[in-house]
Parts: sequence; C-alpha cells; structure tokens
Amino acid sequence: MVYFSLQEHDIETPHGVLHVTMRGVPKGNRPVILTYHDIGLNHKSCFNTLFNYEDMQEITQHFAVVHVDAPGQQEGAPPFPSGYRYPTMDELAEMLPSVMTQLKVNSVIGIGVGAGAYILTRFALNNPTLVEGLVLINIDPCAEGWIDWAASKLSGWTSNLVDIVMAHHFSTDELTENQELIQTYRLHIAQDINQDNLALFCGSYQYRRDLEIERPIVGLNEDTVNTLTCPALLVVGDTSPAVEAVVSYLLLFPFFELSSNFSFMFKVECNSRLNPTKTTLLKMADCGGLPQVVQPGKLAEAFKYFVQGMGYIMNVGLLVLVHTDDACVCFCNANSPLLSPVPKPFTMGGTLGCSHYVSASVLL
Repeated sequence: MVYFSLQEHDIETPHGVLHVTMRGVPKGNRPVILTYHDIGLNHKSCFNTLFNYEDMQEITQHFAVVHVDAPGQQEGAPPFPSGYRYPTMDELAEMLPSVMTQLKVNSVIGIGVGAGAYILTRFALNNPTLVEGLVLINIDPCAEGWIDWAASKLSGWTSNLVDIVMAHHFSTDELTENQELIQTYRLHIAQDINQDNLALFCGSYQYRRDLEIERPIVGLNEDTVNTLTCPALLVVGDTSPAVEAVVSYLLLFPFFELSSNFSFMFKVECNSRLNPTKTTLLKMADCGGLPQVVQPGKLAEAFKYFVQGMGYIMNVGLLVLVHTDDACVCFCNANSPLLSPVPKPFTMGGTLGCSHYVSASVLL
C-alpha cells in the first residue's frame, strides 16, 4: 500500500465554493490527474476503489491527483440555504480554472464519470490548453433528461430520488443480482449524501444542454469545429445503463472490449462527432454501471496504456504495441526482451490496420 499526503481545500470560484482533495504534489511539468464524480456519489465513493488499487497507485506515484466534489456532495456537506440556485452544468465546468489557479496546476488529465464526465468535457471544450487528456466513463453528450428514462426502467415507479439515481447507475439485472454492491450504494446515496443537495445536482444534470461536439474532417476544418483536441478514452460497461448513450454516439471508431480473461478485442469503427484519431472506446465485458468500482484492475491497466500513449511512459509494466497489420495486433510487456531496440509505443485512437475483431492476450 502506497500512502499519499492528503490536503483538503474549499476554493472560491465565480459560481460558489468547491471542495477539493489533493493527493501528492505536482511532479515537474507533468499534468495533474483531476477527477469528477457522478450524481449520487462523491469523490470517495466514486473513485476510492480505483485509486486504492495497486496498479493505479503505481501510476499515481508519478502524478498528483485532485479530486473535485460537486457543490454540496462531499461528506458532511451542510444543506444549501433556502432559495439557493445550484450551478448549471456549464457553470460547474467554469469553476475548474479557479481550482487549477489556486492549486498552481498548469494542466490536467481528467477522469470523469457520468455527470462528471460531461463537466470535464465541457471544461476541455472551453479550455483546450488546460486539458492534456480525458477518461470519460459513462459519458452522455446529449441534452435529453435522464429522469424520464430512469422512470421507464423502474417497475412500480415511485418519486424516490434514491431509486432514480440507482437506476442511473445500475442496470435492471445488476439491481437484482449484485445485492451486496447494490445495498452498499443504496445506503450511501440515501444516508451519506444530503438529499436536498443531491436533488439540486440531479436537476442540474437533467437540464444540461447538448455538448454540440462536431466531428472534424482531417485536413479541412480541424481548427474551426467544436471538438475535443486532446486524446480521449471513453469507457462503458457492456451492461451499463449508459451503454446505448456511449456506443450510439460512435459509428466508425476504434475500441477495446475487455473480456473476463483480460484479452483484448479490436474492431475498426468510426466516431460521428469526436476526432477518431484521438479517441478510443473501451467497452468492458462482464461489467455494469460502475467499472471503476467493479473492475478497477482492468480500468487501471487501460489508463496505463492511455498515459503511455500520451508520452508519459513510466516503468510500471506497461504494454506496448509492437506490430500491426491487416490480421494481427500484438502486445508484450514493456520490459520484454522480445521488443526491438526501438519499439513502437501504443497509441490510443488512430486507425488500426485490422478490419475485423482480433484477439491478443496480455503478456504480463
């Protein structure tokens, strides 16, 4: 177990106070990992399992981490006064530059889940020079409210906010099959999060506007369209309630599918909005709505590849892409003697040569 110093801050921003927790200290010119949680969660319940995982701690030895709690969602948060207007999703994104300024952070790699993924995407669209990469779990870029959808998934619809949030996080099968996990998060949402504050955050997410991301045409309008300019890794579990929102957002797009034996599946697809040369979809098999909780090891491994592809290569047993052609994608350990003297590093996104699924076992 690696122990990091923790510093908590309440930071004034143009739209109110944000509670943030910083782990470690910035390392030279490297970006800081900045996280943003989903509705019904805070940074601890959303990310502790992932960041306490051994492989993830290997990475965070090389990066400082800033966990952001949405207003009023942190542990022990007091209720907002009567008449308080909760920030919109756009305004929540506008609060983040103040956090970076206060903590003297020059750039970030963002990891967001659900509402947090939306906020970090909006932040990156508004401030492209501040964001070096994004990991977006269960991202829904559309303006459609999720409450009507959640209601349709619930049998015997009630107005219970906890039920709505649970249906946002978990599929119908998960709600009935994984009782220990479901009970843990139901109690957390009902007892640890201020319900009035939660309702305000949920309302802000429900009434979000479309991100209006456009897919650039290489060589024609890359500098003028509204799109992410940084590398992005989109993550969703194959039984997640968000899987349709994430996957239907993609038409032709390179993505990984992680199976239970941790082999990789590749298929060339295209993205209808994001730049396909900078964006990759990770669809995790045997995984539901909280991949960072249910399968932290696989997500940590994928994050290693992502960071390596950005050029931050650490000696933490990373895999590198050593050869591709129309029928083969091969990986081996970064320390393997099988590597040529100048191996080709793994790059997220781009266009793989294979036009069909190819499986490659991980050699760790």
